[in-house]
Amino acid sequence: MYYIYCHSLDMNFLISDFQQYWRENSDIWIDRYKTELYQYNEAAAHLVIQAFLQRIINGGGYIMREMALGAGRCDLCVVYGNQKYPIELKILQSIRNQSKKFEQILKYMDSVGSNVGWLVIFDKDTEKSWDEKVYTKEEIFDGKKVIVAGC
Repeated sequence: MYYIYCHSLDMNFLISDFQQYWRENSDIWIDRYKTELYQYNEAAAHLVIQAFLQRIINGGGYIMREMALGAGRCDLCVVYGNQKYPIELKILQSIRNQSKKFEQILKYMDSVGSNVGWLVIFDKDTEKSWDEKVYTKEEIFDGKKVIVAGC
C-alpha cells in the first residue's frame, strides 16, 4: 500500500482503506452499543480513525485533534509535509442537518488554507447493508472540494 508519495499523502486512498477497515472491524463497537455498555458516538469514531491514521502519519507528520465537540471546529487535521488535510467526522443523524456538516468542513478548510477536505459519516443503522453505508462522493462548493466518505 502506497499512501505517501512526493512528500504528500494520498488521503483518498487512506480514507478508502479506513472504510474497509471499519467495515471489517466495527462490530465490536456496534455490539457494545446494542447492550448500552458503551455509547457509540463521535468520540469512538475519533479514536478509531485517529489510531488508524496514526500508523501512517508517524513517518513524517502529525494529527491535530479538536475534541471540543459542538464548537464548530474540525475534528482532525492531518499535517504531512507542507500539506494540511482537514477531516470532519459525523455520526449520521438525519439528512436534514447535512448542510451544516458542509459548513463546518468548509470553514475549517478555509482556516487551514486547504481547497480539499474530507467529511467521514458513520452510519450506525444496523438494518442497512454495508454496500449502502460505504460510499465515496465529491461535492464542490465555491471551487473547494469536499470528499464525503460513508462508513
